[in-house]
Amino acid sequence: MARDMEVVPADPGAALVPKKKSQMLARSWIMLDCKGERTVLDVDKYAIMHRVHIHARDLRILDPLLSYPSAILGRDRAIVLNLEHIKAIITAEEVLLRDDENVVPVVEELQRRLPPVNAIRQGQPNGKEYPGGQNDVEASEEDESPFEFRALEVALEAICSFLAARTTELESAAYPALDELTSKISSRNLDRVRKLKSSMTRLTARVQKVRDELEQLLDDDDDMADLYLSRKLAGASSPVSGSGAASWFAVSPTIGSKISRASRASVATVRGDENDVEELEMLLEAYFMQIDGTLNKLTTLREYIDDTEDYINIQLDNHRNQLIQLELFLSSGTVCVSIFSLVAAIFGMNIPYTWNDNHGYMFKWVVIVTGISCTFLFLLIVYHARHKGLIGS
Repeated sequence: MARDMEVVPADPGAALVPKKKSQMLARSWIMLDCKGERTVLDVDKYAIMHRVHIHARDLRILDPLLSYPSAILGRDRAIVLNLEHIKAIITAEEVLLRDDENVVPVVEELQRRLPPVNAIRQGQPNGKEYPGGQNDVEASEEDESPFEFRALEVALEAICSFLAARTTELESAAYPALDELTSKISSRNLDRVRKLKSSMTRLTARVQKVRDELEQLLDDDDDMADLYLSRKLAGASSPVSGSGAASWFAVSPTIGSKISRASRASVATVRGDENDVEELEMLLEAYFMQIDGTLNKLTTLREYIDDTEDYINIQLDNHRNQLIQLELFLSSGTVCVSIFSLVAAIFGMNIPYTWNDNHGYMFKWVVIVTGISCTFLFLLIVYHARHKGLIGS
C-alpha cells in the first residue's frame, strides 16, 4: 500500500511547457529612453504591466490582433496611445512601441527629437546651432516641453501626416476617375469609382476616430490633466509646501537637467496650478485642426462623389425618358399600321361588292384614304402626348 501511495515525480520535460507558453505570449517592444537610445525588448504582457504600471485592459487596447478604436488614455504613470498603427506606451522617461515595420519612421523621428536639446547642442561646435537651423532661444523654448509631450507630439504628427498622405493619394486617384466617369459611363469606370468610394469610406472612418478622440480630450480638462506625467511625479515625489506651488518639471535628474534653474523657477511660478492644461491644449488643438482639415478634404471628396452620382442618375433618367419616348412612337406607329393592314386585308379579300360593279374598281381609293387616316391618327396621338407632357418638345 505504501508503494501504491508513493508520489511519482513529475516529468522534467513537463516543466518546459509553461516556459514555452510564456515565450509564445512574449511580444517585441521597441523602447526609447529620454536620450533617444533604442532597445528591443522581448517580454510578455505581465512584464510590461509591471514596468509601466498599467492594467491588462489597457494593454489589450494595444494588441495588434484586436480591433480597438483610437484612444489616448492617461494613467498614473503612463499614457496609453492607440492611433492606427502607432501603439505605444509613454512614460515620463521612456517610450514603448510595438515592434512593427510601420513604426520605423516614428522610431527614427523619436530618436531625433527625444534627446534633450542641450545634449544635442553640446555635440555641436561652439554650441551655437544644432541641426535644423534653430538658434539658442528656440532651443531653450523647446527645453520647456516635458518628455511625454514631445513623445506625444511625434506620435500625433506621424498619424496626422500618415492620414493626410493617404487622403492625398485617394484624391489624386478619385478626381480623375470621377471626371472620366462623367464623360463616359462604362462598367469599368463604375467599378473603379465603386472601389475608390469604399476606400474613402474606410479612410473617413479612421480619420473620424482620431478626430473624435482629440476632440474628447480637448473637451475635458481632467483627461488632459491626466496626461501630465511629469507633474504627477513631481507632486508624488516632493513634499507639499506652504505655498502649494510645486514645479511639475522637477521629476527626475534626467528631466530636471534639461531646464536651467532660472527657467525652471519662472515656469514653476506660472505653471504651478495643477489644473493648468494650456500647454497640452495648444498641442492637441494644433493637431486637431490638422486632422480636421484632413476630414474636411474627405468630406469635400464625398460631396464630389455624391454630385457625380446625381449627375449620372440624371443622365440615366434622361436616357430612360428617351427610350420611353421611342417606345411611345413605335407603339403609336404600330397601332396605325395595324389599322391600315386590317382595312387593306378586309377590302383585299376576294369578296364581291355591289358598289364595285356599279362604280368601278375602288380598292385603290380605299387604300389611299385608309393610309391618310392612319397617318392623321398617328399625328394626333403624338400631338396629344406632347400636349400632356409625355414627350419633350
